[in-house]
Amino acid sequence: MRNISLLFKQFSRSLLLVAGLAATTLSARAAGDVAKGEALFKANCTACHKIDVRATGPALGPTITSETDDKWLTKWIQNNQALIAAKDKKALSIYNEYNQAGMNVFTNLSDGDVADIIAYVRDDWKKMQATANTPANKGGDGPVADSGPSEAAVWVLIALVVVAFIVILVLNRVVGTLERLLLKKEDTISLLATEEEKDEEDKNAAKAARLEAAKKLLKNKKLVFFIILCGTVAMGSWSWVTMWNTNVHQGYQPVQPIKYSHELHAGVMKISCQYCHAPAYKGKNATIPSLNICMNCHKVVKTESPEIHKIYDALGYDPQTAKYDTTKARPIQWVRIHNLPDLVYFNHAQHTKVAGIECQRCHGPIQTMKEVYQYSPLTMKWCIQCHRRTEVNSKGSGYYDALLKAHENLKNGQKLTAASLGGLECGKCHY
Repeated sequence: MRNISLLFKQFSRSLLLVAGLAATTLSARAAGDVAKGEALFKANCTACHKIDVRATGPALGPTITSETDDKWLTKWIQNNQALIAAKDKKALSIYNEYNQAGMNVFTNLSDGDVADIIAYVRDDWKKMQATANTPANKGGDGPVADSGPSEAAVWVLIALVVVAFIVILVLNRVVGTLERLLLKKEDTISLLATEEEKDEEDKNAAKAARLEAAKKLLKNKKLVFFIILCGTVAMGSWSWVTMWNTNVHQGYQPVQPIKYSHELHAGVMKISCQYCHAPAYKGKNATIPSLNICMNCHKVVKTESPEIHKIYDALGYDPQTAKYDTTKARPIQWVRIHNLPDLVYFNHAQHTKVAGIECQRCHGPIQTMKEVYQYSPLTMKWCIQCHRRTEVNSKGSGYYDALLKAHENLKNGQKLTAASLGGLECGKCHY
């Protein structure tokens, strides 16, 4: 513990040294009047210098802000020729960088005037940097110059150092107090150790009692049989539900390559399902609409949308010239949602055209879906239940009229042939 207190004392001395250096750095910065500096800058400096870009001389904003020694800046501005004659390294470097072109001397400016100019340049440069870093102005061509640490940052650093020093002093006092308490509490520690040993013995006794109770429960055959029975029923139920739902993809909602909203087209715009999925009323499959159907509207509607531009890219269509380039055309990789096993035969037209069933019966409230998902389970049980409760309208149907006629012929003792039941139709064999 004494070593820790010594370390605290040494660390506190280091912090005092850092605080002194920070204060020295802050004092190197000149404090000036920005308003007076602006007037002096416009009267003496604007002929050769600008704040943000290089003119005859360098851009003063990043140059003066990056230079932390204001005393040297004052000497350079008042009489740079004297610094060059004295072989000052910074002065010679600037002199050679600008091809030994001499800068005017301003012996008429006092130290206070120079401090005002420096304060104005730094303040104006900070405002320019703040404007350039706003979200509306980001993305410039060049890097932002380092403006150096601000006075506020240095003051914050000094405040942190002072607070840390105070905390260390308090901790040092606490460490000393703890040292004295530890010397006086040796007997208390030994007593606590004895109590911990007793607590450990009590825990071991409780553990042994629980183990003995568990052994007694295991010897109870009725209880063991009840637990095994419950576990078997639970596992059987879980297995049955899992197997029953195998390959049932209800709720499946894949991400499509183009964000197409049925809610907008079928719901808000009231576009009929048949407009895009015309084969669903004519044949077995509903099919995916061709992109030419999309172009019926989107040659002129929402042409600025990035999703519509995916359609243009897939067709090789240039909206500027309204021409197609087939060499650039490529299919869109749509992800199929509703899948039936190969052993299942389903005909869309038989349900939509003949039976007059709406698309929503199987596909759900499609007009409210921003992204389509599988609404129905599409299992055999679900199809059978629908067939059991769906009433067939046989009136005016040639198919059912033929069946009734066949039955009448049977009643009259006439011969029933395959031809009388539609066996001569081409579609019976050539489908």
